[in-house]
Amino acid sequence: MLRLYDSRLSGNSWKIRILLSQLGLPYERVTLDIGKGDTHEPDFRAISRFERVPVLMLEDGRPVVESGAILLYLAQGTPYLPDDGYLRAEVLSWLFFEQADLQKNIATPRVLHLYGMADDRQQDIARFHAEGYLALEKLDRWLHERTWLVDERYTIADLAASTYVSLAAQGGYAMSRFAGIGAWVTRVQGQPRWVPLIPEAAAASEL
Repeated sequence: MLRLYDSRLSGNSWKIRILLSQLGLPYERVTLDIGKGDTHEPDFRAISRFERVPVLMLEDGRPVVESGAILLYLAQGTPYLPDDGYLRAEVLSWLFFEQADLQKNIATPRVLHLYGMADDRQQDIARFHAEGYLALEKLDRWLHERTWLVDERYTIADLAASTYVSLAAQGGYAMSRFAGIGAWVTRVQGQPRWVPLIPEAAAASEL
C-alpha cells in the first residue's frame, strides 16, 4: 500500500490527499509534527532529501518527494494529466508558477498568522503580499474568461494552484478582490471526491 508522510496544515500535503481521494487509491497516512522537528529525524531524512513533507512512499519502498513530482507521478494515465504533449507542458507551467509565485508568498504569511507572529513580522508580510498580489492578479486575469487553467477541463494544474490560494485569507490577503479566483476555487472544491484540509473540522461545521 502507498504511504503518505504529511503534516496536518501543509497545503502541499493536502494536494496529494485530494488526488489520492479522487483516484480512489488506498494509502496509509503518517502525519508528522513539524513544530516538534519530526522532519529532521534521521529516519525521515533517509527518505526525504529536503527534510520536508509530503513524501509518497511507493509499494516497492521507493520515495517520491516534492508535491509537484508526486502529483505528476500519480496522475500519469489519468484524466487529470493530458496525454497531449503541449497540454501537458501547459499543466507543468502552472505547477511551476504555483511553486515559484504563489506558494511561498501565501504560505509564509499564513504561518505567521496561524502561529501568532504576524504583529512582529509586518514588514515581512508586506513584502510577501506585494509579490503575492501580483501573482494572484495574473491568475485572476487568466480565469476571467476561462473555467479551468488548461484545456477547459479540471487537471492537476487546478488542484495544485487552488490549495494555497484557497488558504490565502488566513495570511491576511483580501481575496474578495478576485472574483474569478473565488468562482474557480468553488468549482475545484466541487469536484468529485475532493477533500478538505482538515476533514474533522469540515464535519463539525455541518453539525
